[in-house]
Amino acid sequence: MHDSGLHRSARPTLAIKGLSKKFSIGGQTVEALRDVNLTIAKGEFVCLIGASGCGKSTLLRIIAGFETASAGSVDMYGAPITGPGPERGMVFQDFALFPWLTVKENIAFGPKQRGLPKANLDEVAARYTDMVGLTKFANYYPSQLSGGMKQRVAIARVLANDCEVLLMDEPFGALDALTREKLQQELLEIWERTKVTVIFVTHSVEEAVVLSDRVVVMTAGPGRIEHDARIHLQRPREVSAIDFNQVRREITQRLTSHVGVKSIPAAA
Repeated sequence: MHDSGLHRSARPTLAIKGLSKKFSIGGQTVEALRDVNLTIAKGEFVCLIGASGCGKSTLLRIIAGFETASAGSVDMYGAPITGPGPERGMVFQDFALFPWLTVKENIAFGPKQRGLPKANLDEVAARYTDMVGLTKFANYYPSQLSGGMKQRVAIARVLANDCEVLLMDEPFGALDALTREKLQQELLEIWERTKVTVIFVTHSVEEAVVLSDRVVVMTAGPGRIEHDARIHLQRPREVSAIDFNQVRREITQRLTSHVGVKSIPAAA
């Protein structure tokens, strides 16, 4: 039976149940994730935060379909994720653009692979190039762009491919503070315009509170969900505001509560 749009939207976009992941490294088994349960609704902006090694990126890669879970399941609209798909687009910290393609050719790459006619292809490329403010740079190559511009191309390329879930693995981590702040605001504008569902991995509590509807705090060794905080602050959010800093403190405490305090040996 054909699944109606109403039925589709009534289901959570993503349902992660009992998810575990083990790797075999040098003959030893490493447990990266253990019993992760998370439900994400259509159009939500969710940040995953935690110390290095807590499995944030592994979880993102399993949702993307690049890796398989050892146990548990990830469903999108009730159907199991069995591999990569255009409806789940990944944006990496290192941009991962094709250096031999121009801005508009990078953005049009996915639709072109799917056989979209040239007239439609030009329209899609122009629309998403404009959406990320790069119309004047449409014929530039990645080597001619700044880091912030490259990341805008990477976001546009994913969105142009009919992406419904935008998976972002520390996408602004390598950028300077001013560029990072500008791209955060641009990402929020794109998100509000497209209503795409965003799962965003970051190390920064401030970035998580600036951006998201929910902040999911993960613990390390093996990665588990420690806390799932809904952010009720109105947008745009001012990082110097009292209520913003109260939320930031609460999440920082959650983040550090499970980290043991190590004694520092006295200097000789």
